[in-house]
Amino acid sequence: MNNEMKEVTIPSLGEKFPSFEAQTTHGKIRIPDDYAGKWLVLFSHPADFTPVCTTEFVAFQKRYDEFKKLNTELVGLSVDQVFSHIKWVEWIKEKLGVEIKFPIIADDTGEIAKRLGMIHPAKGKTTVRSVFVIDPNGVLRLVLEYPPEVGRNIDEILRIIRAFQVADKYKVAIPANWPNNELIGDQVIIPPASDIQTARERLTKYQCYDWWFCYQKL
Repeated sequence: MNNEMKEVTIPSLGEKFPSFEAQTTHGKIRIPDDYAGKWLVLFSHPADFTPVCTTEFVAFQKRYDEFKKLNTELVGLSVDQVFSHIKWVEWIKEKLGVEIKFPIIADDTGEIAKRLGMIHPAKGKTTVRSVFVIDPNGVLRLVLEYPPEVGRNIDEILRIIRAFQVADKYKVAIPANWPNNELIGDQVIIPPASDIQTARERLTKYQCYDWWFCYQKL
């Protein structure tokens, strides 16, 4: 692993994600540099050959084409060695009929996981279920953490990517449970007005509950 990883820590949301090189089941990669121009979901799992992790990897792979349609790549990570990853991937293909086509980082020293806050002392020495969403400019946009005993909802991660892409493209905000919000369905929220004149115009230009809560269908 590249020594520069020792000099960085996990950034805050909106900051550049630290660059590092790592060994994976697909050879060496450099994050986020090798994924410039794409969205990236970097996620850790506690260990190979464990039931919950196996269900997650199958779920990620089953939706891999959906991620790709959103210009998004997947990279897994755990503190297992690369030969363990390779054997586990072979087992998943042989026993479950699913070929894992995205790379898995072998962080056998645990250095990457420690620097990115993926190891929580209360949960032992294995990585928890962290998720980092990195945008095409290498900026960290979202962090999720799940404990070892609870598997992730992969459809929610897909929803997050779609929501970011809509918000970025149209400069809007995304409501709860979008696109099935209880108040406005699949519509999106117009950012609040910053002056009196714009506030008045909002009420005539968009559907609104009030000037500070206006929305539209894309």
